[in-house]
This record gives sequence, structure tokens and C-alpha cells, in this order.
Amino acid sequence: MAKRDVLKVSTIVGIISFVSSSFSNLCSDFYVNQKISLCVDLPKVKETASDLFDRIRKELPEFDRLRPFENELAMESSEVDGRYQWVGLRPRSIGSGSVNPVQIEDAYHLHRLLLELMPYYLSVTPLNIEYIELVFGFDLPARENRNEVVMRSLMGNTPFASLVDIEGEPLLDVQPRLGFALNESCDLQAFIEVKTRTSAAEAASQFYQDEPISVFLTVRRNGPLNNEEEFINTFGTLAGHIEHIAEHRVIPDVVVPLHQAIGI
Repeated sequence: MAKRDVLKVSTIVGIISFVSSSFSNLCSDFYVNQKISLCVDLPKVKETASDLFDRIRKELPEFDRLRPFENELAMESSEVDGRYQWVGLRPRSIGSGSVNPVQIEDAYHLHRLLLELMPYYLSVTPLNIEYIELVFGFDLPARENRNEVVMRSLMGNTPFASLVDIEGEPLLDVQPRLGFALNESCDLQAFIEVKTRTSAAEAASQFYQDEPISVFLTVRRNGPLNNEEEFINTFGTLAGHIEHIAEHRVIPDVVVPLHQAIGI
């Protein structure tokens, strides 16, 4: 087995075990986010947020601070060794996230808890749901032209790559995005996106900020839903799909090649 293939296999096994330390050499951060998008505004967000946050803290006491943002009220846990969790309420969305979870179940527990509580504390009904999505995010630090990293690792030797002379024409934007349906009705969807964050000023000066290349894998179920039982059932469907796609496609075919190309 070639050295590159060994790296691929060991990396996949390490990441899919979802222990942060096992992929710390591959990504600077790994995060598991959930977004519940609504068709109508949440009623009295500020008034209801307090009761919801208190209920979450009873089960997850590590949440210890409120963070007000424009059009959003958030609750966060303190950061410990790069790990923290958050919940955010906006008029038309409910978000939650876990950064560098020790186990994937730590993140899933938070997301399922919100799905269970939102009908009672936020008056969310199945008809309110525009979509529910689960996101895996991988940050790969790269202090170089991150567009060039994406081009040579994911698009090298393709007709698309032949459109530009990298040596004489610095790349300003190479951020591929792909979406596809996971069922015949097309209401269960997956999206893979790469964000580079390299500006024209960086490309011109060749002085690059310490920013990551981010790979986002999103699995989404469009609403409306039929009943409240579908909240948790939908999450199980999303989790099953996102883990399979991450293991068999995104990690070996996107994350690992990017990691290997950085610094070349």
C-alpha cells in the first residue's frame, strides 16, 4: 500500500471515530452545527429564550454565558482546550454548534435536545419548518494562496484548471460548491463547499493572513414536516447520511488532498 493510501485510511478511521485528538494534525478545528430554519418569525424570542436557556443549562451546566448579537441571542459554554458549544436564536432560525467535540455524541446530544424542547419553549410546529440541516465543518490552516491550494489539489489536470496560468495570473477565487439530492423527491439534499478566504490584496502582496481553508458538508431536509415525531427522526436521517458521506467521500476526496497540498 502506498504511503498516501496509508495516510488516507488512517485519517478516515481517526476522523470517523470523532475523537478530536485523532485528527488534530489534519484540521485546526472540527465542528458539528445544526440549523433549523423557520417559515415565520419566532414569537417573543427574548421573552422565551430565558426559559429555554435555563432548561438547557439544567442538562448541560457547562453553558455559562449569554452573548447578545445583532438580531440574535446566544448562549455559550466556556472554551476549554479549543472546545465549546453554543446555541443561537434568531427570529427565523434556531442554531446550535459544537466545536472540537471529544465525541460526536456530545454534539448530537445538544442538537437533539433543541429539537425536543423547541415545540414547548418556542412554539415551533412541524408546519413552521423551512428546513433542518446538519453541518460538518473542517478548518485546515494555510498561510499561502488558499485558492491555489484548492486548484492544485482538487482541480489539477482538469479542463477547468487549464483556464488560468497560475504562475502569471494569481488566483483570486476558487471556491467549489456541489449540491445533490439524496432521494427521488429531492427534499433530502447534500452540499459540499470549500471556502478559501484569500483576498486580492493578499494575492498581490503574497503576504497571507493566517486563515484556514474550510470544508463544509451539509445535509438538509426541507420542510414542512408532518408531526413532532419527525423532528428527532429527521435528525437521525441527517446524521446517518452525513457520517456516510464524510467517511466515504468528503474526507478521502476533499479534506485529505487539501491537507496534503498545503505547504507544497
